[in-house]
Amino acid sequence: MSRSITAVIGLAMVYLVGHTCEGGEAFACDPKDGRTKSMGFCKESEGIAERVKEVIGRLTMEEKVRMLVNNAAGVPRLGIKGYEWWSEGLHGVSNVGPGVNFNSQFPAATSFPQVITTAASFNASLWEAIGQVVSDEARAMYNGGTAGLTYWSPNVNIFRDPRWGRGQETPGEDPVLAGTYAASYVRGLQGTDANRLKVAACCKHFTAYDLDNWNGMDRFHFNAQVSKQDIEDTFNVPFRMCVSEGKVASVMCSYNQVNGVPTCADPNLLKKTVRGLWQLDGYIVSDCDSVSVFYSNQHYTLTPEEAAADAIKAGLDLNCGPFLAVHTQNAIKKGLLSEADVNGALVNTLTVQMRLGMFDGEPSAHPYGNLGPKDVCKPAHQELALEAARQGIVLLKNTGPVLPLSTQRHRSVAVIGPNSKATVTMIGNYAGVACGYTSPLQGIGNYARTIHEFGCENVACKDEKHFGAAINAAREADATVLVMGLDQSIEAETVDRRGLILPGRQQDLVWKVAAASKGPTILVLMCGGPVDISFAKNNPAIVGILWAGYPGQAGGAAIADILFGTASPGGKLPVTWYPEEYIRKLAMTNMAMRGSKSAGYPGRTYRFYNGPVVYPFGHGLTYTHFVHTLASAPTVVSVPLNGHRRGNLTSLSNTNRAIRVTHARCDKLSITLQVDIKNVGSRDGTHTLLVFSAPPAPSAAHHWQLQKQLVAFQKLHVPAKAQHRVRLDIHVCKLLSVVDKSGIRRIPLGEHSFHIGDVKHSVSLQAAPLGIIKS
Repeated sequence: MSRSITAVIGLAMVYLVGHTCEGGEAFACDPKDGRTKSMGFCKESEGIAERVKEVIGRLTMEEKVRMLVNNAAGVPRLGIKGYEWWSEGLHGVSNVGPGVNFNSQFPAATSFPQVITTAASFNASLWEAIGQVVSDEARAMYNGGTAGLTYWSPNVNIFRDPRWGRGQETPGEDPVLAGTYAASYVRGLQGTDANRLKVAACCKHFTAYDLDNWNGMDRFHFNAQVSKQDIEDTFNVPFRMCVSEGKVASVMCSYNQVNGVPTCADPNLLKKTVRGLWQLDGYIVSDCDSVSVFYSNQHYTLTPEEAAADAIKAGLDLNCGPFLAVHTQNAIKKGLLSEADVNGALVNTLTVQMRLGMFDGEPSAHPYGNLGPKDVCKPAHQELALEAARQGIVLLKNTGPVLPLSTQRHRSVAVIGPNSKATVTMIGNYAGVACGYTSPLQGIGNYARTIHEFGCENVACKDEKHFGAAINAAREADATVLVMGLDQSIEAETVDRRGLILPGRQQDLVWKVAAASKGPTILVLMCGGPVDISFAKNNPAIVGILWAGYPGQAGGAAIADILFGTASPGGKLPVTWYPEEYIRKLAMTNMAMRGSKSAGYPGRTYRFYNGPVVYPFGHGLTYTHFVHTLASAPTVVSVPLNGHRRGNLTSLSNTNRAIRVTHARCDKLSITLQVDIKNVGSRDGTHTLLVFSAPPAPSAAHHWQLQKQLVAFQKLHVPAKAQHRVRLDIHVCKLLSVVDKSGIRRIPLGEHSFHIGDVKHSVSLQAAPLGIIKS
């Protein structure tokens, strides 16, 4: 979403005179309005499809086009109020969009860690629980008239390039991780009743959107050149999982073009893929104001009417911004679009509103109508925000081990750094007003006497004038904690990073403080994207390193709990941390995932890059030690083919052994692994089990060039000396398939190597013998 154009949209929307429903009032079908009693769309006993058809049949063309935009106008003669579709709930109810307004009744909402931090927990049940809390608070605010019910979250774009300013909003670089996050968070937001939505979620920004402003190229003009292989293998995976598994109610198309076509004007992406292949049950919305962007900035069409027609015919149902309300009627008059096309768009948006209960009378009559101010910022919600931060923090280094600190030996702690007293910085972007904050300084102060110095005025850290006081503090204290990193001035929407090292003189401050510190020195990093901290990793004076991401309103308490061992670190990095020289070898505009030795191109993400790293994807230490034992696993698995595909078996030569997924019987084709996890240490611990699979080497024909991919993960708490058994069911077609150069998903036959913690196991996939294949 573009905040820079929000003011323009707001001015243009005066034309539409739409309004958000007032607190406690019915959006439509108010039982106090005698006019609506006889209207069919108000009869809850009727099916939603019939009710939607009845609404549309009563609308004039002028009324229809004014409902195609985020600030949709009301229809007073039908008792339908205006509605603001644009609300945000990335990691808590946010007032970034105009649909949410905090006031004296609802002054704040629970602000969870930024998504990149929450993703580091690798805990799907946590993600769903966060979604449930966010939707509780969203419903409560809707009941009070201060929020909408349509939330344009989550952001599930792949964190492809470490410089991307919005990478912090995403679940990381792995498609399966991002897709699992998407489906889990959406289930939490929407609930599990297909016919009645708690709130309507939206997966964005579809697709290949991961550049904001780099080296003169911005997202409004960028044409992402993406291969069929990378679209299918990487960029579309989280969106497919969000729609097919999460049953999301909305998908948002992005600003950029993909291979020369704006995503919001591409019927292959919207109608054919999202609605057709994946079977979206909901609406497709543009980013703000994508339709205007592809007309005005990208000059994709000659006239605004052509742009409106192209968008709606491609499958767009709702325009964030005024463009469709202004130009759609003229597009119909010019014969570029039909009224039936507009009706089709309204079917999708009105159906979602029906599923939200917006045509069922007063909010109080809804199953969630009892939610109110008491359900926002409640203690249980704030405790979950704290727990989410604890689970997402990653322990990168622990020499000795020195951590956790001891309240007996480390009675005084020097707390130093530009993020040492952070509050708003901790909640990242697309955040609202937090219920309250616990800064790192406050959190550490709950365990020890603190000596505080900033060292740098801010994260830009342009000079050394405060270094002396910081060095003196470190000389006095029993331990030193440096809280360094980034903030939204360095990485944010519209702000891509120029490099991967700490800004300004931060590195110098860390060096000098560590050299002077009387006790152990621990570096805490607050940032979304990866940072090249090789200097700290290799410095023996820095004994511990924590990555906290942007840990939310309770971030300081969580950091302190990890430092002093009240909580056990168990997070894993959801992105690769590269050295600074990595980015010198590739432009952000190069979308290729796979590397090219001849071109000197290194490839992207752990799945395709095979060069030096600062810390790898999935890295994360604990305060104890876990041992893995494979309790049971097959060594050979037969892949049954569809009966009418018998001939495919004879064509499988030794150099071309990969079956199309569409030719296999996939329904119940899975591999079950049972793994025993034993905590052999003396402390209770949280273990994050990651399972990777490496496929057989590709043939020249298929060229999938995949090193390994995440196929399963699970979070578990294991007491000291205890052992837990974990069952993992790995779907062959979904998780062991690869994509060839033509964009075709295939199952490679032969040896697949599983990496389960410190254990390796091979499973041979073989085509089922002809004799057991049935028609």
